[in-house]
Amino acid sequence: MAIRTFRPYTPGTRTRVVTDFNEVTERKPERSLVVSKHRLKGRNNRGVITCRHRGGGHKRQYRLVDFRRNKYDVPAKVAAIHYDPHRNARLALLFYKDGEKRYILAPAGVSVGQEVISGPRVPFETGNAMPLSAIPLGSSVHCIELYPGRGGQMVRSAGASAQVMAKEGEYVALKLPSTEVRLIRCECYATLGEVGNSEIRNTSLGKAGRKRWLGRRPQVRGSVMNPCDHPHGGGEGRAPVGRAGPVTPWGKPALGLKTRKRNKPSNRFVLRKRRRVSKRSRGGRDS
Repeated sequence: MAIRTFRPYTPGTRTRVVTDFNEVTERKPERSLVVSKHRLKGRNNRGVITCRHRGGGHKRQYRLVDFRRNKYDVPAKVAAIHYDPHRNARLALLFYKDGEKRYILAPAGVSVGQEVISGPRVPFETGNAMPLSAIPLGSSVHCIELYPGRGGQMVRSAGASAQVMAKEGEYVALKLPSTEVRLIRCECYATLGEVGNSEIRNTSLGKAGRKRWLGRRPQVRGSVMNPCDHPHGGGEGRAPVGRAGPVTPWGKPALGLKTRKRNKPSNRFVLRKRRRVSKRSRGGRDS
């Protein structure tokens, strides 16, 4: 997989960088695995905006993805690699030997015609799913369950993977992409390898219109508003925030405030906290 750049024949193509979509083998999704999805557009059940800057965008259909991989010891062949508008990873369409079709997250390196399988005792090959207790130390995994049988909930973004660090009793220590080291039950399932489409991190939209196609409306910095609209607003020229730190439009601290509960029950499973990302490296903006 590679990325494409464009000549600056318009302002929108000057900084535009996209993936080449060479790994996508079919354009139309599998009809039996597609359902309609109502988009909330940032509104609640009364139509009131509760999440700003949402709305519009291209119409989408939701692909039913198999995160559980609970069809054990039944080989499946990768029939196609599809695009999914709801995530930055690609989907692999599986044809099982008994005739069933399912979507899974396409791991890096999996190609059309390859066979994958899930179960407690399956070969150690990319795309196969098995319990964490059966995965060797040092292996890269993705689509990891937090609770047995609930389906993969962690490490599902494009290019992401976790590393099996240690095994002790009923738990397995995983190093997550955030560098957090966390204990997971050994009977939880995970898929070998990393999620494909890792080059997505090097892409650039290039123009505001492409952001609108994705369903994101324009954002306005608080520092350019009036004092009645935002705590950062007002002043003469480019005035500073005027507070100890940046805040939301409702006066709550923003950009760096830790929101995790101090006494959260799952804290005992976190062996090492994730590293703190600085505001500059995160590219944060005024709220």
